[in-house]
Amino acid sequence: MSSQRIRFVEARTARTIAVVALVALLIAALAIGIVIGTMFARTHLGEKQALAARRSYEIEQLGRIDANLSALGPRVAALAAQLSELRDFDIRLKGSSGGGNAQGVHDVPPLPDSQEPATSLDGAGGPELPPRLCETDHASEGTPSQRLKRAAKAVDCLDDTLSQLQSQTVAHYVAYMAFPGRDPAPGARFGSPYGNRIDPFTGHASFHPGLDLVAPTGTAILASAGGRVVQAGERNGYGNAVDIRHANGIVTRYGHASRVLVKEGQFVMPGDEIAEVGSTGRSTGPHLHFEVIVGGAQIDPKPYLSLFTHKPNAKG
Repeated sequence: MSSQRIRFVEARTARTIAVVALVALLIAALAIGIVIGTMFARTHLGEKQALAARRSYEIEQLGRIDANLSALGPRVAALAAQLSELRDFDIRLKGSSGGGNAQGVHDVPPLPDSQEPATSLDGAGGPELPPRLCETDHASEGTPSQRLKRAAKAVDCLDDTLSQLQSQTVAHYVAYMAFPGRDPAPGARFGSPYGNRIDPFTGHASFHPGLDLVAPTGTAILASAGGRVVQAGERNGYGNAVDIRHANGIVTRYGHASRVLVKEGQFVMPGDEIAEVGSTGRSTGPHLHFEVIVGGAQIDPKPYLSLFTHKPNAKG
């Protein structure tokens, strides 16, 4: 199969801006937190001089702002983890391509909400500017009322900015979760590779459309990527098999299982146990027959698996 240019859905510029903006969110949140802490102290010290109603209102507003700011923490942490995974995968993807081309790894389709795929001919440009940040420079200036309004506005800005970053990241993360590169049989060793071989039954040359991973009967078979189970059960030649269709249109197939643990129509996540290794169908011994199918054609799964941490033992 000819080399094809990899175009993963996560653009480098978009990723960089997201990381910079995320760092800016953390800095802004810290600044607002300091201001809120100071205002709590000042409000307490000035209780005797302030009107009861005014004091109660300010304390209530401070509590609301502090609660809203605290709620951003878990969202920022989750987004940071997703961006870290995407960044690491993008590095591996580019590293395996030798500058943009890789044997056997297909283009990931455009995002689901794209009307048309982006191409190198599409117009794009403009000056490269840092993302607009939420204003915190003057958060500690002015009267208590002014500081309250400014802090509330800054927290709302942080919330909106974080929501935008989450929205931009989610489609990229969905595509990453649908990429079939995760180890489907941890601890297995490589058996027959993809390609032409001598058929173990006939002794004649034949084509092997997948990769065999040798492991004892009962070893867990895991989903290599997230998707929907489109076939689960007996399949001619494969014995007990599972087919999973992923969001990018790619299908992964897991054959010769001793037991199938999922049902047709079920949605699975990467790493979910879907079956157990066996020797059903046209098989000489317990192993997992793993296929990656793009556009109806089986392609070599090894380039996909090499992008993740799949390190089976050498054949022997």
